[in-house]
Amino acid sequence: MARVWGLLGALAGFLGVAMAAYRAHGGFTPEHAELFARASEITLWHAPVLLFLGLWRERTGGWLVDAAGAAIALGVVLFAGTVAALALGRISHATLAPYGGSLLLLGWALIAVASLRR
Repeated sequence: MARVWGLLGALAGFLGVAMAAYRAHGGFTPEHAELFARASEITLWHAPVLLFLGLWRERTGGWLVDAAGAAIALGVVLFAGTVAALALGRISHATLAPYGGSLLLLGWALIAVASLRR
């Protein structure tokens, strides 16, 4: 699983930078540009977390680290993906974003619990 979290962290970093570049050149309305910027930021903020979880899993890991990685990876997809789709006009309501945000919070809570158990 360490390699999975590392790969997903690198992918999140790549996508976050690509999203930021697209936002800068995509011709968005100001409102949609702001939404797309938020999706990019969430993706970029969590890329190093996934990389860190990959390293942590390799050294001392366990199921809590894997659960945190899964929650954060899925949370980024649901939250940032939904917000980006809203900004791109692909959907009219960000109905999955709250689930993604909840998963991100769960991931961070699992990191805290895993930290206390070591």
